[in-house]
Amino acid sequence: MTFEKKIDELKQKTKSAELGGGEARIERQHKAGKLTARERVNLLLDESSFQEMDKLVLHQSHDFGMEKNRIRGDGVVTGYGTIDGRTVFIFAQDFTVFGGSLSGANAAKIVKIMDLAMKGGVPLIGLNDSGGARIQEGVESLAGYADIFLRNVLASGVIPQISAIMGPCAGGAVYSPAITDFIIMTKDISRMFITGPDVIKAVTHEVVSMEELGGAETHNAVSGVAHFAAEDEEHTMALIRELLSFIPDNNMEDPPLKETSDPSDRKSEKLNSMVPDDPNQPYDIREVIKEVLDDRYFFEIQADYAKNIVIGFGRLGGRPVSIVANQPDFLAGALDINASDKAARFIRFCDAFNIPLITFEDVPGFLPGVAQEHGGIIRHGAKLLYAFAEATVPKVTVVTRKAYGGAYCVMASKHIRADINYAYPTAEIAVMGAEGAVEIVYKHELDKKNLAKQKESKVDEFRQKYANPYIACEKGYIDEVIEPKLTRQKLIAALQMLENKRDKNPPKKHGNIPL
Repeated sequence: MTFEKKIDELKQKTKSAELGGGEARIERQHKAGKLTARERVNLLLDESSFQEMDKLVLHQSHDFGMEKNRIRGDGVVTGYGTIDGRTVFIFAQDFTVFGGSLSGANAAKIVKIMDLAMKGGVPLIGLNDSGGARIQEGVESLAGYADIFLRNVLASGVIPQISAIMGPCAGGAVYSPAITDFIIMTKDISRMFITGPDVIKAVTHEVVSMEELGGAETHNAVSGVAHFAAEDEEHTMALIRELLSFIPDNNMEDPPLKETSDPSDRKSEKLNSMVPDDPNQPYDIREVIKEVLDDRYFFEIQADYAKNIVIGFGRLGGRPVSIVANQPDFLAGALDINASDKAARFIRFCDAFNIPLITFEDVPGFLPGVAQEHGGIIRHGAKLLYAFAEATVPKVTVVTRKAYGGAYCVMASKHIRADINYAYPTAEIAVMGAEGAVEIVYKHELDKKNLAKQKESKVDEFRQKYANPYIACEKGYIDEVIEPKLTRQKLIAALQMLENKRDKNPPKKHGNIPL
């Protein structure tokens, strides 16, 4: 065979692979409102940067007539490219080929790039759109899933792992995204569930639609499985790119810096009036956060889940920081099961990838109730405590108002290794609120005839004497009481001071977080 014919043969095989399941199935994918695997890859990565691997792979199954139906690439597109000039590895399941189902050959392609991503110390991105395990291959496809799960676990905390759900993701397939750091679902086209509506109906007699069971809004607002609900596929890719801009390539590097024209000494008079004088009046902590960050930009994560706590990324003086904040505008900012889980996992991610933690605290305590106690609030709240205490990155806390009881301890207090702790003059650091404290401390002194008047007087006295930041400040638990308008410059100065912070935990295989 001549050289020209060999080149023609290569081009023909390449073209065949790039067609995936063929024109008809590509058209069907488009009619369903979905892009193809290669279109998604090209939309996400920098232009012309994608280098595909294993394009010509074929499955090796000979059962159920599969030997007569072999398509190059075998249902997944894998390779590497760049996002804003930074190398990433990527796999995109191709629903036009056997419904994107996982085969032995298909899994081997994914495993190969996972191993290379670990060796190179660069992020891994998975674009999921698959009908699940390829039934015709039986246990081989299940083995493929397990091979992937193992690598997800080994890569956890070493390289960032991001999953986008861009179609079905069911059964065992959901556990790979679940192990990764962030899950982005696309509204109307993505689904995640262990068992589908038909199986649920047969077993439990519950009737539920696919969207209600495992759609983007369900997993963003109800289950907390997902972190973002994108409007469409273009928005999905934009979210991935934005997310990566705050995260380093691996756990040995610092987050990427970004120039800003926002002065580090910028004062904000608005902050002086954002926290209400009335301790029972709600306010939106996100407004405080935005006023402090570079260019007033806050990239919130899991915005629709456990709204009583706010998490996300921003920058201070060009440095990426992570934000954890109680939200007085929802459940008064009290900590509950879901809020504890949400914040704990985010804190552990940020600690693994060297992203400083900024905590805004306004918490009346843990949410009371039988459902919370029976649901294990003790165990779940301990996760949050564990995560904050374990973290060795720079930790700076700002108490804006309430810091009561055990919740004060948990929310990055000085006692669990926070580095710098500030408080506003409006801060109330105490075992509990003034009214509750008075009812206990003066229980036998209050005259029942004049109870209301006496109680009001005692509450005012208690609030003036104890519901302030100064006793904690006198004991060194608060480093400085600051004027709110100075928050930004105080945080930036603290982070600059902590830039070379070195802290470590005792030698051990790993801790035993109360899961």
